[in-house]
Amino acid sequence: MPPFNLTSMTPATFILAGIPGMEKSHIWISIPFCSMYLAVLLGNGVMLFVIRTERSLHQPMYLFLSMLAIVDLMLSTTTVPKMLALFWFSAGEISFGACLTQMFFLHFSFSAESVILLAMAFDRFVAICYPLRYAAVLTQSAVVKTGLVALLRSFCIIFPCIFLLKRLPFCGHNVIPHTYCEHMGIARLACADISINILYGLAVPFAAVVVDVVLIAVSYILILLALFRLPSRTARHKAFNTCGSHVCVILLFYIPAFFTVLTHRFGQEIPHHVHIILANLYVLFPPLLNPVVYGVRTQQIKKKVVKVFICPKSHLQQG
Repeated sequence: MPPFNLTSMTPATFILAGIPGMEKSHIWISIPFCSMYLAVLLGNGVMLFVIRTERSLHQPMYLFLSMLAIVDLMLSTTTVPKMLALFWFSAGEISFGACLTQMFFLHFSFSAESVILLAMAFDRFVAICYPLRYAAVLTQSAVVKTGLVALLRSFCIIFPCIFLLKRLPFCGHNVIPHTYCEHMGIARLACADISINILYGLAVPFAAVVVDVVLIAVSYILILLALFRLPSRTARHKAFNTCGSHVCVILLFYIPAFFTVLTHRFGQEIPHHVHIILANLYVLFPPLLNPVVYGVRTQQIKKKVVKVFICPKSHLQQG
C-alpha cells in the first residue's frame, strides 16, 4: 500500500469568509475600518517623520516609540488591506503560502510590540529610579540591541507555527470564517489531531506575553515606590506624567488582547460575528490610539509636530 501523501491534502488556496452572518453589511462595516486604517497610517507616519527629522528626539524613549509605530503599522497593514479587498471586491481567496505569511506577521507583530512595551517600561524605570545612570545604561547601542531582541524572540516563538500548520492535512476544508488568517483559525480546518497546535499556540506565545506583563508590572511597582520617596509634590507629578502615556498605551494593548483571548476561549455564548468584529478592531485600535496618546500627553512630541507642520506654513504665509 503506498504511503499517504499529506501534501496532496494541503489546499492550494483558502477562502476568507469575512464576518459570517453579516455579509450584506460588509460594505458598511468597511467604512469605519478603512477610516481607522487611514488614520493609523497618518498618525504613525507623522510620529515616525517627526522623530526621524528632529535630532532632539533621538533619545531612547522616542526611539522605542518609533519602533512601536513601525510594529503598529505592520500589525494593521498585515490584515486590513486584505480585509478591505474582501469587503469591497469579495476577494476572499488567498493562497496557502500567503495565508501562512499573513498569520506569521500578525502574531509576530503582537509579540514584538509586547517586547517593545517592556523595553519602554524599563526605560521609564531607569529614568526615574536611576536618573544619573540613565545615559550610561540606555545607550544607542542598547536600544538597537533591544530592537534586535524583540525581532529575534518574536521570530523564534512564531516561526514554529508555520511548520505545525504545514504538517496538517486539510481534506478539502479551506473556508476560514474570518477576515484574516490566524494560527488556530487555520488549524481548526485540519482533519487531524491539532492538540500540539492548541498546546503550542496557547502556551508558548501566551507565556511569553505573561512574562512581559509581569516584568512591566514589577517595573511600575518599583517606579511607584521611587515616586513616593520624592521630596516634592511637583517632582512626583512631573515624574508621573512621564509614565502616564506609556501606562495608557500598555492598557490599550493588553486589555483588548486578553479580553479577545478570554472571550474566544470561554465566551461560547457570544455570537461568532462578535468575535470576528472584536478581532478586527484589535488590529486597529492600539495602532490608531497610540500616536494620539503620545501626541496629546507628551509635550516634546506635541511641540515638534507644531514646529514641523504648522510653523513652516505660518512662515510661508508671512512671506
